Amino acid sequence: MKKLINDPRRVVAESIAGLGAAHQDILSVSLEPTYVARRNKTPGKVALISGGGSGHEPLHGGFVGFGMLDAAVPGEVFTSPTPDPIVAATRAVSDGAGVLYIVKNYTGDVLNFETAAELAALDGTDVRTVVVDDDVAVKDSLYTAGRRGVAGTVLVEKIAGAAAERGDALDSVERIARRVAASARSMGVGLVPPIVPHSGVASFELAEDEIEFGIGIHGEPGRQRRRLEPVDALVDAVIAAIDEDAPFVAGSEALLLVNGMGGTPLSELYIAYRRAAEVLGARGVRIVRSLVGNYVTSLEMHGFSITVLVLDDELTTLWDAPVHTAALRWRS
Repeated sequence: MKKLINDPRRVVAESIAGLGAAHQDILSVSLEPTYVARRNKTPGKVALISGGGSGHEPLHGGFVGFGMLDAAVPGEVFTSPTPDPIVAATRAVSDGAGVLYIVKNYTGDVLNFETAAELAALDGTDVRTVVVDDDVAVKDSLYTAGRRGVAGTVLVEKIAGAAAERGDALDSVERIARRVAASARSMGVGLVPPIVPHSGVASFELAEDEIEFGIGIHGEPGRQRRRLEPVDALVDAVIAAIDEDAPFVAGSEALLLVNGMGGTPLSELYIAYRRAAEVLGARGVRIVRSLVGNYVTSLEMHGFSITVLVLDDELTTLWDAPVHTAALRWRS
């Protein structure tokens, strides 16, 4: 194992400390308990909090800031955070307008955020929870009951964050987050496995000519192990799987996210995006917004995922709204 680390037991703490040092204008970091909080939160705004196991950077800490999350709670690598730091983060960013938890559908995340919501309620905080389960690859996996939450989480955080930033009440922010979570569909392909720092070995094994089709972001098995093919064929298969789960409607407008798993060059992601846009266009779907890059990763896994979100005027407006975080930023 070759990694730019010191002590495997300190990877998350040192990484979060570095994030805070690099982006002091945007966020602050607490290490005991561990969470990342936004600086200069808009007064009276609904607070958005997310989190989960580390190893998926920039998710979630990289999306703390104006127009997205107010706090993120990282666990150890591929391990859910416990309720205590979630409650601490909730207390740090809540100011009476209510809190929305955005939770990827992994059993540990769901249970621990649920417990945190119950504890926060004892403080008098109105907490709502939206679970993201956009992965069409499998219904159940090693980590979930039901679909997994993957790259669609970024879209939920951005669009719900914009709704909160414009001053929407908690009911409205929750409604919009649920709309995005219900509409987003994703699927991934893994070519080379990640290495978890504390284990020092690959999470799984693939032959030189094999891929995992429908891979999870923790390296969980997908639909099948199959031969490596040219990227156009892989993209075609992913788009077909998404279409089978939620059939595309000709004339609809969509956001297309081609996400890298951590070890995939942008040049390869743009090749995949090119084909995905071609296929969707041939099916009558107009791509009006796009995002390409490493946003929900699996350490250094080589691979990609595709997410399609059908848009309407409100969702497009919220996507276009200003955002300023470490990993995502633009002006309107």
